[in-house]
Amino acid sequence: MEGEKLKAMDAEQLREYGHQMVDFVADYYKTIENFPVLSQVQPGYLRELVPDSPPVHPESLQDVLNDIKSKIFQGVTHWQSPAYFAYFPSNSSIAGFLGEMLSAGVNIVGFSWVTCPAATELEVIVLDWLAKLLKLPDAFLSTGKGGGVIQGTASEAVLVALVAARDRMLKKVGKDSLGKLVVYTADQTHASVQKGCQIAGIYPENIRILKTDSSSEYALSPEVLSEAVSHDVASGLIPLFLCATIGTTSSTAVDPLLALGKIAKSNGIWFHIDGAYAGSACICPEFRHYLDGVEEADSFCMNAHKWLLTNFDCSALWVRDRSALIESLSTYPEYLRNKASEANTVVDYKDWQIPLGRRFRSLKLWMVLRLYGQEGLQSYIRNHIALAKRFEELVRQDLRFEVITPRKFALLCFRLLHPAKDENQCDKLNRELLEAVNSTGKMFISHTVLSGKYVLRLAVGAPLTEERHIDVAWEVLQEKATALLKPYKNGIQIYSNGSV
Repeated sequence: MEGEKLKAMDAEQLREYGHQMVDFVADYYKTIENFPVLSQVQPGYLRELVPDSPPVHPESLQDVLNDIKSKIFQGVTHWQSPAYFAYFPSNSSIAGFLGEMLSAGVNIVGFSWVTCPAATELEVIVLDWLAKLLKLPDAFLSTGKGGGVIQGTASEAVLVALVAARDRMLKKVGKDSLGKLVVYTADQTHASVQKGCQIAGIYPENIRILKTDSSSEYALSPEVLSEAVSHDVASGLIPLFLCATIGTTSSTAVDPLLALGKIAKSNGIWFHIDGAYAGSACICPEFRHYLDGVEEADSFCMNAHKWLLTNFDCSALWVRDRSALIESLSTYPEYLRNKASEANTVVDYKDWQIPLGRRFRSLKLWMVLRLYGQEGLQSYIRNHIALAKRFEELVRQDLRFEVITPRKFALLCFRLLHPAKDENQCDKLNRELLEAVNSTGKMFISHTVLSGKYVLRLAVGAPLTEERHIDVAWEVLQEKATALLKPYKNGIQIYSNGSV
């Protein structure tokens, strides 16, 4: 069939080309360690390598695959590499890949039940499954007033929750009160909340970014929240929305959900919990306590695409009262009317999200839950946490480094100490260390700033990561640290163990 004109769709051509693509992807994973983890290209590199207009005549799949190897892959940062330790993971898996392939194959647009009953009903069921794995309150199940929906990202999840909270409050206090609505977050909360406020029309001066510090391991203090709320109420403002986090981006801090939730409830505040990263860990009984207090929440989200072997994108959002979402986001033009929707006996997920169209994303989550099972997923999470613990032990053994915050999950925040204890120079030293290790191509880590200190972050979470990759990463860090510290040596014992 090679050389035959490619049809728009043909079962046998799909079989042939599909086999080639699966082989190509499998070979990519087999050789992924041969690539620099962080792409080393310069901005604009690709424009020099590809034509400035599309081909007039069809090209062969082999030519395209050759270009991917020679031109595209050099500009890819390899998130699935076992030496990828930056930001947070974005998991791929065999089950997730197969589900994504099937979703692309049937290629439905399931905005309402009638457009694909299976897509809607499977999503309802599979999010109930996941809610039960997380031991969420029954109020978040579809059998009650709440339920779950798959959003693209946690940013979308917090936005739709915020819009629902806004409209519910304005219905009560009047539309002219928009300028009085106040949103509360911590300085460790993901920036998506601030972007959501910009989109939802919350006045910038009414966004309270509450300060955290090392004394609470960067968790939001209930006392700080209570004081801010009381001050706003006394000023004639209207507390609207609180976002707490399980596993903040910078350091995986965990906010005290129960105490924060009680403050929110007593003040009529919508309480949203962002568990984008660490929510996955809560399927393990030993980490479920971090979710204590979720019973006070109005909404909760976690990203199955981060650490639960589900290919991007798959952010699960649960709400206590689905009518709040629907009333805020529903549109019902004539061209979408149908008997099932008008009978009010079905879920139309178009009314739970920002866009109209939606993919069959529940397929991949369903396949992940079935092909790995609860035990397999728990084992996967525990393995990464054990690897992060190993890395923490290695760092603590070298007195040139310090651990900045206690490790809770599979992220470690640490830094290289400056020999003369100069904080400004220490930041510069760690910037240089970050650049040095990432430019090797052998690993990729990222950074944050905590209490004004420039800090390195190593997050374990790639599906292929093994103990040997942790050991190599540590060797690279030690080697580059030794090189950076050479100018300070001059015979003086700088560290308590004499090392430099």
